Amino acid sequence: MKYRYRALAFLFALSIITFLDRVCMNVVSKYVKADLGLNNEEFGWILGAFSLAYALFEIPTGAMGDSIGPRRVLTRVVLWWSGFTALTGTAFSFIYLLVVRFLFGVGEAGAYPNATIAISRWFPAVEIGRAQSVIWAAGRIGGALTPLLVIPLVHAVGWRWSFVVLGVVGAVWALAWYAWFRDEPAEKEGISVEEVEEIETGRNIKRADHAIPWKTIILNPDIWALMLMCHLFFYGAYFFTNWSSTYFQEGRGMTEDQSKNFISLSYFLGAIGCVVGGLLSDFLTKKYGLKIGRRAVAITGLGLSSIFFLAAGLTPDNQLAGYLLAICVLTKDLALPVSFAVCVDIGKRNAGTVAGSMNFAGQMGGFFITIIFGSVVESTKNFNIPLYLISGCLFVAALLWFKIDPTKTVDLKKA
Repeated sequence: MKYRYRALAFLFALSIITFLDRVCMNVVSKYVKADLGLNNEEFGWILGAFSLAYALFEIPTGAMGDSIGPRRVLTRVVLWWSGFTALTGTAFSFIYLLVVRFLFGVGEAGAYPNATIAISRWFPAVEIGRAQSVIWAAGRIGGALTPLLVIPLVHAVGWRWSFVVLGVVGAVWALAWYAWFRDEPAEKEGISVEEVEEIETGRNIKRADHAIPWKTIILNPDIWALMLMCHLFFYGAYFFTNWSSTYFQEGRGMTEDQSKNFISLSYFLGAIGCVVGGLLSDFLTKKYGLKIGRRAVAITGLGLSSIFFLAAGLTPDNQLAGYLLAICVLTKDLALPVSFAVCVDIGKRNAGTVAGSMNFAGQMGGFFITIIFGSVVESTKNFNIPLYLISGCLFVAALLWFKIDPTKTVDLKKA
């Protein structure tokens, strides 16, 4: 196996662990709320604390990866968030859990931007889309596995010890990553000269590139369009990350097993969407050029997801709503690897900073929908109103891709 695929295997495992730790709180929500006496609005703030912290520290951690490399940054990131994942199990009050989940978000911030940096350095440009699709498919697999693994674990040892177990898994990954990975392929012992040459001649970065000045991000309209797109995109993503279990059980009256099955189905379909989106984007890019290759997949995926979200909210049939929402994940996740591939397209050596900027805006969207969902359902007892909002956000996100141009590299000279 080529060494770049071994690096991708590490990132594949990282993405699975990321979503295991992230989706776990959604899956055990009813136990946590019952144990600590939390209502949906209060629980929304618990969930939102992670998103807010993740957003605030996303750009600095992405920029740090551009500066010192993803080997050290990802080691720090995973050790930090694994520690606070374990500490989640010690929660005894609303305030304590709020602080722990905020610090968990601080730790996890920068994981995907730094994975993007690793990909940009270890893969030729023609493989970027498919490499991103593998990472994001892994995240969806992690989300799919979470209810299947965590619910039996909760029944066996309780929700508190479940978080401790997940924290230990993350720490093991971090130590293995630091021991094996190197920031540049040429630095890795055992890699062939031929593979290093294949990577370095085919990638879109140069060693002489410099960090992007913040002024470039602030004044660049293409980056703003990318950020706004991701902000609206993540309204849909964070419904599944944080609220799907509550929606299915409290909003649709499903059993825990029914909810578990629909959550797993959603994420498994999302994994398919990620793989198909990345491969299709690379195929269309080769055939029709970068602009069509990126835009066509993203516009189609987000547009279809908008329609299915609306249909799910309107149907009175609970089973049909579950299947429609699962299809929402399939379609919207066509755009996920494309979005991060565009960060490499326009960011080049500074892909981590651009990805961090985009993901910062996305996480702020995750924060807002998390708070909005909890507040709306607590005050109206209507679990479908937020779905109509998400549908509109995804439609606008699809339209923004007509503005996003992956052929326009960030111009450092204007900064």
